[in-house]
Amino acid sequence: MPELPEVETSRRGITPHIQDKVFKHIIVRKSQLRWPIPDTLSTVLPGLKLDQVDRRGKYLLLSTAQGTLILHLGMSGNLRITQPDQAIHKHDHIDFIFADDTVLRFNDQRRFGAVLWTEKPIQEHALLINLGPEPLSEEFDANYLLARCQNRRAPIKNLIMDSQVVVGVGNIYASESLFLAGIHPNRQAGDVELATCQRLVAAIKTVLQSAIDQGGTTLRDFLNAQGKPGYFQQSLSVYGRNGQACLKCAEPIQQLKIGQRSSYFCDSCQR
Repeated sequence: MPELPEVETSRRGITPHIQDKVFKHIIVRKSQLRWPIPDTLSTVLPGLKLDQVDRRGKYLLLSTAQGTLILHLGMSGNLRITQPDQAIHKHDHIDFIFADDTVLRFNDQRRFGAVLWTEKPIQEHALLINLGPEPLSEEFDANYLLARCQNRRAPIKNLIMDSQVVVGVGNIYASESLFLAGIHPNRQAGDVELATCQRLVAAIKTVLQSAIDQGGTTLRDFLNAQGKPGYFQQSLSVYGRNGQACLKCAEPIQQLKIGQRSSYFCDSCQR
């Protein structure tokens, strides 16, 4: 499933090709994704200039003077920059075509993604209004995390994967961050101290930035705007390495279900 680094990689990939260009028309081949694609897009988008391509959590925000397109890649979605005459692939559901014939093509095999439109202030949208801070922002620091941990009995891994606490720390990146910080994923959030939060915040920022720099993680479906995979999976320390030797101490990596998600950790290095 595309997480924050994959979505940010997509944002960076598509922005130079489409920002400041004018929408000419759209082609919708499959209107039913996670939610129906708004019928109004075919009439409201043509003639509008795309002013900005932003990201909030795992949502891509394509802003115009009249409103904002909200794109979500769901479980298997990807965006490609192409031309109108290039072959249509299976699961290519939507084409956003610009005045110079550049095409932003949305592909989603499982159709859990979303294409929505709002003319209201984007920060007030129901999908975004309750999101926590961006993990790479200054707002996400040790004092903030400590305050959110206090009196919480949930495992620390579940807490940092809660999008109302901090956005974009998916399962892979939570496991990798906790390993880097030396924190057991099942440790009760309410038991952590400020020093622990300092290590964890630093680890989350390091892991996510490294993943962005390497183009995200490709375990199944993710491709960037050029149709290429991300390479962070080659740097994974614990995720998916059950039974293999820990890169720090050589003890076997263990796997545990926490909150219905597979968690990978070293019982020797993480406390």
